[in-house]
Amino acid sequence: MKYLNKSFSIEGVRAKYLAKKFGTPIYCYSYKKLKENIISFKKNFKSFSPLICFSVKSNANVNLLREIKKFGVGADVVSMGELMKALKARINNKKIVFSGVGKTTKELNYAINKNILLINVESKSELIEIEKIAKYKKKIVNIGIRLNPNTDARTINQISTGKKEDKFGLTEKKFTELVKYTKKSKYINLKCLSVHIGSQIVNNLPYEKMLKVIDRVIRKSNHKFEFVDLGGGIGIPYQNKSKKLNYKRYSVSISKFLKNHNSKIIFEPGRSIIGDTGILISKIIYIKKTKNKDFIILDSAMNDLIRPALYGANHKIIPVIKKSKSSKKTYEFVGPICESTDKFLTSKNFQKLKEKDLIIICDVGAYGMSLSSNYNVRPKPIEILIKGSKINIIKKRQKLIDLI
Repeated sequence: MKYLNKSFSIEGVRAKYLAKKFGTPIYCYSYKKLKENIISFKKNFKSFSPLICFSVKSNANVNLLREIKKFGVGADVVSMGELMKALKARINNKKIVFSGVGKTTKELNYAINKNILLINVESKSELIEIEKIAKYKKKIVNIGIRLNPNTDARTINQISTGKKEDKFGLTEKKFTELVKYTKKSKYINLKCLSVHIGSQIVNNLPYEKMLKVIDRVIRKSNHKFEFVDLGGGIGIPYQNKSKKLNYKRYSVSISKFLKNHNSKIIFEPGRSIIGDTGILISKIIYIKKTKNKDFIILDSAMNDLIRPALYGANHKIIPVIKKSKSSKKTYEFVGPICESTDKFLTSKNFQKLKEKDLIIICDVGAYGMSLSSNYNVRPKPIEILIKGSKINIIKKRQKLIDLI
């Protein structure tokens, strides 16, 4: 994705052309970038060849899942719906991990019937429910137990999952108790220790601390884990000067850990695979001028991309057509929804804009469309995948008639 003669293009296809042909807003993904990310991720951790299970919650488009599956990648799911989508995309059931704190009996039944690789258990009550279903079906169910390592991921509070006050996983004491419980069960096969400490992590220290806790807990539990699921959470740079995780350092840390534990590593990356593959093309409806700033009112809104409203995330905004003249005013990019939080970014020294101009909100591949809604009875945008200059519609734009 780059500018060609000052016009932003995705694999040679101009964003201006897409807007004219399909209208706006548009979610647009680059296959080339997706492929690069998967190959790069595999290469960075090739010394121990992890099982990579793509986090479906980050982007659940079945057509994108089909493309991801072609690289031998599995799936991390957190609901029956996500599991159904992963299976529809023909992802190998033995490469699917089911996570989450509140799996219902119906969801557990479905997962057990589909013989997936692992169900990651998060409470004793859930374990007892799985055991009850397994006994009725006369099956042995493979599980993991999720540990809460009480590790601060140094990320946004709303996406932290590994501190003791978070709802996820079990304390060391409860974890050890559940390990002992599984040893007495005829229907449970404990194969995995699972952790996940948060999202958008760009600092290696939390991961290193997490590995030390896992090492201690495994020794204390006296159990041979076939798998150690390290979750995902690896961040991406949303702004030009944003920090990136040192993959090499993380790989070395894991390799050191594996010298003492002969387990297969599972990763659950989402954002680091899909985040920077997607853009949101939007049109300026109006420019509302005020004394201190100009409101750039877009046809995209918080129902299309809620991350900035939900937890103050910053997505870079760039023009579709580059011009040399800069505005002296501060621009605040906002949507048309009747909420004060329906805003994307405040920017100084942006190029001068006018009504009907096109802009791009960057790095929306993860938690963009998957968190979208029909708030204010607004139809969801079209989704397009550019693959080798070919335009593929991977999800049609919703129609108002369908909502009404």
